[in-house]
Amino acid sequence: MGLTLTEKILNRASGKSVSPGDVVEINVDLAAFHDLTGYHVVEVMEKMGTVKVWDVNKFVLAFDHLAPPPTERAAEIQVGLRKFAKAAGVKFFHDVGDGILHQLLLDYYALPGQVVMAADSHTTTVGAVGAFAQGLGASDIAAIVITGKTWLVAPEPFRVRILGKPGPGVYGKDVALHLLGVFRAEGLNGKSAEFIVENPGAFPMDYRATVSNMGIELGLDAAMFVPDSETINYIRERRGIEVKPVTPDPDARYVDGYDVELNRLEPLVAAPHSVDNVKSISEVEGLEVDYVFIGSCTNGRLSDIEVAAKILRNGKVRSRCVAIPASRDIYIKASELGYIDTLVRAGCVVTYGTCGPCLGGHFGLVGPGEVAISTGSRNFRGRMGSPEGRVYLANAAVAAAAALNGKFVDPRKYLT
Repeated sequence: MGLTLTEKILNRASGKSVSPGDVVEINVDLAAFHDLTGYHVVEVMEKMGTVKVWDVNKFVLAFDHLAPPPTERAAEIQVGLRKFAKAAGVKFFHDVGDGILHQLLLDYYALPGQVVMAADSHTTTVGAVGAFAQGLGASDIAAIVITGKTWLVAPEPFRVRILGKPGPGVYGKDVALHLLGVFRAEGLNGKSAEFIVENPGAFPMDYRATVSNMGIELGLDAAMFVPDSETINYIRERRGIEVKPVTPDPDARYVDGYDVELNRLEPLVAAPHSVDNVKSISEVEGLEVDYVFIGSCTNGRLSDIEVAAKILRNGKVRSRCVAIPASRDIYIKASELGYIDTLVRAGCVVTYGTCGPCLGGHFGLVGPGEVAISTGSRNFRGRMGSPEGRVYLANAAVAAAAALNGKFVDPRKYLT
């Protein structure tokens, strides 16, 4: 019987044959934490009496959640983590402004077939390149940083085929929301999704990263795209290296599966206050919007900034809009292509390299009674500010069109 991608990765990492449900100890290829969780990880390490990094070539630290620090306490935490990085000889340290941890891991560190563990739930993002990636708590990550090992219950492999090509206004976010509408939040708990793309070029890395990112909302233990030509080209262009993909065997067996037909999708939104309260754009069209956030580790990539600029070049924003490319590199590229200038001239507030509004941290929170659209990953009550606010999740095109019009409109009229 052939092996799935999940089984191949866990077999290598554990040194034994792994079946779903097995409890196994595995070696970790890459570990990470950021400013918001790093404080707790280091605190656990201090209580354990061992503050060290097992392999500085396999650890990444980034300041992104409260960066630049909006409070004295946030600044104090970052001072402490800089001291930790220096004392532990951390090799890959990204200070304020470099970018969001998940984007940095995707662009510079994670590789197909690796096991990646970080102290943040959206670590699943790097499943976009075919890595088995999970977010864990402070105690688990502390143990990993010290020993390079962890344990897990091997998940059930679940196959998702992405078929066809998306029409105008349909992106990775709509695939993620479609799956949430079908399976509901936590509906795939205990499973590892393996996404197989029929037409690799029609579903680029930016889209894949969004789907993997929101895999955690489905309850997935991992959300991996089977490496293909898109994966190889992405890593070659980003890092100048050639990778040998790890892929499932043709006769691999899955517990179940589902097909996403891209040509049948339309722009979708998740209405308050749950990621699985999914509606079509036509169901919310005309609803007035007070605030729009375009960014985050979910949708702060170049293609998101590009489509926002394409729409917002048509005028001035009527809803206040904050746009945050996920990293300095994305910001620079967007600036070189003229997208940043377009957003600023349209009336957007633009910064880069921070999570900020997504978690209700800073750079723009939702006020009482306000309706907001976010390209982020979650919309539960109080996530982005006031518990009396209402947050809708959507792709960058829907968000930009709403900012331009002051209300929900179908973005496809700007894209066809």
